[in-house]
Amino acid sequence: MRKVIASTYATLDGYIDDPQNWSFDYRTDDANQYALDLMRRSDALLSGRATYEGFASVWPTRPSDEFSDRINGMHHYVVSDTLEKADIWGTSTIIRGENLVEEVTALKQQPGGDIIIYGNGRLTDAMSQAGLLDEYHLWVHPLIVGEGEPLFRRESKTKLKLLENRTFSSGLVILVYQPEQ
Repeated sequence: MRKVIASTYATLDGYIDDPQNWSFDYRTDDANQYALDLMRRSDALLSGRATYEGFASVWPTRPSDEFSDRINGMHHYVVSDTLEKADIWGTSTIIRGENLVEEVTALKQQPGGDIIIYGNGRLTDAMSQAGLLDEYHLWVHPLIVGEGEPLFRRESKTKLKLLENRTFSSGLVILVYQPEQ
């Protein structure tokens, strides 16, 4: 069965907003290789509307490389009750919120690679609560920003089991957790 993996950048004090403003200072060759390996294992991207639209405005404009080509070429599933069509980024399918559990359950049972979610918000909370989120990959950056959107919310409450931790040369740490069902 395919895994659903949430891969999220966070600061040491637990904030996730605007990672484009602070995460690149910590991206070393070893961290980039980890990101590429995670992408190679995945063949579908699941996101909410805001992430989908943000990624669709950036990724197709990037120069060709293995990571960009892979994220642009994979199937994109966008969870939205407001989008009428998802035709701005490659092959995309809209999943309505009321059908999220049913459709992701079916996706997980299809053959293929992992399904990746970038970020951590209402979508990951809903996936975790439904027992459909298999792993969190938390990229903890050695940086304190003091304020912002928190990594987790009250709705995120769940017990986790540490599967892996890895420290990169920049001080960036990746913690891989599995929700305990």
